[in-house]
Amino acid sequence: MSGLRGQADAAAGRFDIDGRVAIVTGASSGLGWHFALTLARAGAKVAIAARRGDRLAELERQIRAFDGRAMPIPLDVTDAASVAELGPISILVNNAGVAVDAPVLDLAEADWDRVIDTNLKGAWLMARETARHMARLGHGGAIVNIASILGLTAVGRVASYCAAKAGLVNLTRALAAELARHAIRVNALAPGYIETDMNRTYLASEAGRAMIDRVPMRRCGRPEDLEGALLFLASDASAYVTGAVLVVDGGQSAVL
Repeated sequence: MSGLRGQADAAAGRFDIDGRVAIVTGASSGLGWHFALTLARAGAKVAIAARRGDRLAELERQIRAFDGRAMPIPLDVTDAASVAELGPISILVNNAGVAVDAPVLDLAEADWDRVIDTNLKGAWLMARETARHMARLGHGGAIVNIASILGLTAVGRVASYCAAKAGLVNLTRALAAELARHAIRVNALAPGYIETDMNRTYLASEAGRAMIDRVPMRRCGRPEDLEGALLFLASDASAYVTGAVLVVDGGQSAVL
């Protein structure tokens, strides 16, 4: 039994990120907020980044309340100058994103550009600058791009979001192939519908409830459902995993 316990302890230790430095973009709300808390509770020092710097103070307070370590960074991921110099980051969670709900015939060019710039260009800028730093210091690291099942399939009224997330999925593979030589792993986490403040009203609507009924697990996801997947991709537990897309959606994409 002691041998089995030792093996279990060794396996659990591969998920350890205690003392590592992480940055989470789009941390001022929703999944980014939860991802930052998850990494901090696991012992990482977390740089919490978002355009809405005022919101970050409350997140920092929550993290410090359990003796976690956090540093707020006002950051616009679409602005190369604001991304230009990052600290000794070993984990990047590329979470910043926006969506515009509009029929494709009515979708304004400015809205298309905003969605593509934030979800795709912003992720590329963050990955590029973080990878440059990791390669220069020679310590490698993990980049986790937050994609979506809508990067693997599509629905109406969010054409720009579907296009951006599909681009992010293939950008993940391209970066993984190129950065592996620097010991940098790049993977994507593709959630299904996860309940947040942004979509709670829709999920409670008739259309939202009908959508949930089509999910094989008969519920939408909760932010905590993503914690294990995030820690797996951020830690040495996934040391031989790169270019992968980890879908967490209750089976929804299997029946779409």
